[in-house]
Parts: sequence; C-alpha cells; structure tokens
Amino acid sequence: MSPRSARANEEIRDRSRERILAAALEVFAEKGYHEATISQITARAGVSRGLLTYYFPAKGDLVDELLGRYLDQVAALLDVSGTPDERLAAIIDGVVQAAATTVPVQRMALSLVVNPATHPLFAATERRMEARVRALEDGLRELFAARGAEDPALEEVMLRSVLEGVIFKAAVYAGRYPLERVRRRLYAMYALPAPRAGLLGPDLPPVGRMRASRPEGDGESAR
Repeated sequence: MSPRSARANEEIRDRSRERILAAALEVFAEKGYHEATISQITARAGVSRGLLTYYFPAKGDLVDELLGRYLDQVAALLDVSGTPDERLAAIIDGVVQAAATTVPVQRMALSLVVNPATHPLFAATERRMEARVRALEDGLRELFAARGAEDPALEEVMLRSVLEGVIFKAAVYAGRYPLERVRRRLYAMYALPAPRAGLLGPDLPPVGRMRASRPEGDGESAR
C-alpha cells in the first residue's frame, strides 16, 4: 500500500481540526465555558486529548478560534452590494437567518460576552480582530450616512443593539421566537419595502409570550 500523499494527510488533519471545533462549540453552548472540560470535548469529537492539544494547547485557544470565526461571519454580513436600502435589508436578513440556524455559536458568544469572568476572552478576540470589527462599524456608519441619517454613528449603535437583542432572544427561546415577524417589523422600522417572501418559510405563527416558563395560551397572540 502506498503511503498517503501530503495532500491527503493535510485533509485528514483539517477534518480532525474541524471535528474538534464543532464538538467544542456544542459543549461550550451546552455547558458554558467554565463548566466545559477538555475531556467532554474530546469525547464528543471522538479524538484523543493529545490530538486536541496539538491543535489547541488550551481551552482558551478553542474559544479564540470559534469567536474569531463568529466575528468574521458577522462582519461578512456587510459585504453585500446594492443600494443602501438593499444592503440594509440584506444585513437584517443575514442576522435573522443566522439567529435561526446558528443557535449554538450565538449562545456561546452571548454567554462569554455577558459573563464578567469570561468577558476578557471575548475582548481579547475582538482586539485581535480590531481591523475587521472597525471595518464593520465604519461600513454601517457609511451606510446610514448614505441613507441620510442625521447621526450615522448613533444609528450604527442602535441597529447593532436591536439586532443583538434579536439574536439574544432567538438564542434563548429558539423556535418559540417569532423571527419572521420580527424581520418584517425591522423592515418597517427602517422604512424598507416589505419583503416579498418569507425568509424562514411562508407561515407567520401567532406571537407567544417570551418567558422562561410556558404560560397558558403560549403560541397565541399576546393581548
């Protein structure tokens, strides 16, 4: 049997690394950073501890890689063409789509940034990606300036605050959160033409009550 080629070996290493990252994301989302252990991650990934530490010497290195990818994905939402209104609509759609389909990474990021004990980990990754984060901020400000905003910087802060609130609620309530209705409300808030199709399906279920418990009548329109 001929030895594997260098390219085949590289592909195997890449798959192993991605499997480790996928497992780490699941464990961090379920357990939180401090409760998650390397043993749990290796068991979930089906790899040895030695292989994990070869790629990621410490638990913080896993978090840095996962957060870096998350921030890249957020910043990429701005990389769309079109009129200012079309770009804003695409950003809203991108956030709503991400909130619906990437719940584990949203939960991990939120838990890290709001917990004083783990906030420095988030801040360190943010500093490492300073250029990318600043480009996102500046791009949003330029977009609002093109829309004629009186204070583009404030509009950037407000949009991010609203969208981060949507992400937070979607991460907490998952399928119970009315993402499609929220999407349409955001379009209306920013005086954008109503979307012609549902991003997450044609149905617009009634808005329930967003609580940790499930009160009677959940799923019915709030009165």
